[in-house]
Amino acid sequence: TAIAITEQPVSVSIPVGYSFTLRCRAKGRTCLQYQWFCQHQSVCCQIPGATKEDLPITAEQTQLYTCRINDFYKNAVFSDWVKVEVHHCVARGLPPRLWQGEPVIVLNPTEQQVEVGKPLQLQCAAMGVPAPTYQWYRNGNLLEHQKKKKLWITHAKVSDSGTYLCCASNSHGEHWTNAVDIHIGETLPPAEHLQLCHLVFPLATGKIALLVGNNRYQHHPNLMAPITDVFELSLLLEQLGFQVVSLLD
Repeated sequence: TAIAITEQPVSVSIPVGYSFTLRCRAKGRTCLQYQWFCQHQSVCCQIPGATKEDLPITAEQTQLYTCRINDFYKNAVFSDWVKVEVHHCVARGLPPRLWQGEPVIVLNPTEQQVEVGKPLQLQCAAMGVPAPTYQWYRNGNLLEHQKKKKLWITHAKVSDSGTYLCCASNSHGEHWTNAVDIHIGETLPPAEHLQLCHLVFPLATGKIALLVGNNRYQHHPNLMAPITDVFELSLLLEQLGFQVVSLLD
């Protein structure tokens, strides 16, 4: 009770290179001292010179932050831990000019066909200040327990088929991902699947696919699509019997 935090820092989700400020405010019986800490990959360290209520940051990598406040009587409290999530792959034109921190979708889910009993995973991501919260929907109905960037169903059922989309929201508004159709059903028997592959791709020996996704350009904003494209194509080509070599930049 000697020190009371009146304003907690908030988590943010921002593009690399974006500058912003983490804020912490407290009141106590004497003058207060502030010290910020950060944590990356389980290593927590004190930030040199970060001894003010505000912590200016230029986003470089995803990290956790907290602030310690103490008084002259050796009382001390810590603020909430907050996450600064940094997006290195942001599509051209994002964030929009005069961005006020409203949610901006940077990764949309993709259509899938999943075999019954296999896992279903859908993923999306959004920037926002404060960091957006997520809510998934199927066929327009809210999915009560799907409130993360990744929607995960361990054993998919036919009833899980439908049209999925996710809403990212914060205090500045909300934004919706693209809607995608998900089909859960039996796959082709191995013999029919192999026959279909032979019709699409003539038989060959030593089938090798080289995929190169260029993301960083000297005179162009970082792109998001190459990484997801290489990932999706790698999975498809491996299923068709290719030895895949994937390279980025």
